Amino acid sequence: METYLVGGAVRDKLLGMPVKDRDYVVVGANAQQLLDAGYLQVGKGFPVFLHPDSKEEYALARTERKTGPGHTGFDVDASASVTLEQDLLRRDLTINAMAEDQDGRLIDPHGGEQDIEQRLLRHVSPAFAEDPLRVLRVARFAARYGHLGFRVAPETQSLMQDMVEGGEIASLVGERVWQEIERAMAAPAPAEFVRALRDCGALKVILPEVDRLFGIPQPPKYHPEVDTGLHILLCLEQAARLSDDPVVRYATLVHDVGKGVTDPTKWPSHVGHESLGLGQQAAICERLPVPKEFAQIAALVCEHHTKLHRVTELRPGTVLRLLLALDAIRRPQRLEKFLLACEADARGRTGLEDCDYPQHAYLLAMMQAVREIDIPALLAEDGGGSPETRIERRRIAAIATTAARLADDV
Repeated sequence: METYLVGGAVRDKLLGMPVKDRDYVVVGANAQQLLDAGYLQVGKGFPVFLHPDSKEEYALARTERKTGPGHTGFDVDASASVTLEQDLLRRDLTINAMAEDQDGRLIDPHGGEQDIEQRLLRHVSPAFAEDPLRVLRVARFAARYGHLGFRVAPETQSLMQDMVEGGEIASLVGERVWQEIERAMAAPAPAEFVRALRDCGALKVILPEVDRLFGIPQPPKYHPEVDTGLHILLCLEQAARLSDDPVVRYATLVHDVGKGVTDPTKWPSHVGHESLGLGQQAAICERLPVPKEFAQIAALVCEHHTKLHRVTELRPGTVLRLLLALDAIRRPQRLEKFLLACEADARGRTGLEDCDYPQHAYLLAMMQAVREIDIPALLAEDGGGSPETRIERRRIAAIATTAARLADDV
């Protein structure tokens, strides 16, 4: 029995990046031998085990043979006769198909080290086309390593296009699709995920609401980049600068989907795209298991981002209604996510990437003024009207006073 360090740990070590998880392949053994040695088997589909002490993953070397549609239709052979080279051959990308023996020697039968040097995401073999999930995985790796200059190899790009045209992408279950989207939104370059999917045609299948934004014009006065799809990519780049939170980045990705269904005869104007976008976001949530927080923040950004852009022009009562709609008084953490996504929207425009966005601090100041009101003391005072009316009046007054002070400071 021999063990080899494989996959991401080898890849990231060659990239000079921190190695977080170590996975191993075991050659020349069977499941019973590992169980007898105290390993704990996990999962049902593949022969993966946890080391009794380190709890690191050890998988029996295996081959896979396509037997049905989708990413689960495979017959697995994990017998003791499977070699390391056969195991590496079944992997998706060359940079993930390297191993290291117990003496630290690199085993690289498919040129992964060279592809790291050339910054290429290249498939290992034609068997790549047997698993449609790999299209999304390549896009996610583009998001993960795009900031280092990695790009999809031309031959892999062509193969991904063929896979999309073959229709198997549509067979992917929503849970796996969302998992890749969420992981991509947490990666250093989430915009590269969208670019990679669109380049191969998969974005139209996975997120048609976002895909249709490409080619739709916006007013050049406000959007020098004009194209709404390009605007989304620029926004995602800004969101990545402003926040590591995938919730903020997802909200940024889908904040303008309403522009894809506005009246084409009125373009480049998109009146009402905020409310139209809510329906488009709901359609995404019907297909994919978008977590509650992701969906809620995305809906708030979609519906209210244009209000925030002109918040300094709003009346105090309107500002209060915005804060209440965001539930900002009770949940300030939600407000911060909303503000960051809106700021990414404002900066996601050609030539305006470093523009100031005072609206962020302005609404925070209004929220703070409202939260500082002593509600019990207010209700203890003599005054006319219901408690709700008195609280509303005091909040509006606090917002008006704060707005006047900020205007004097300017």
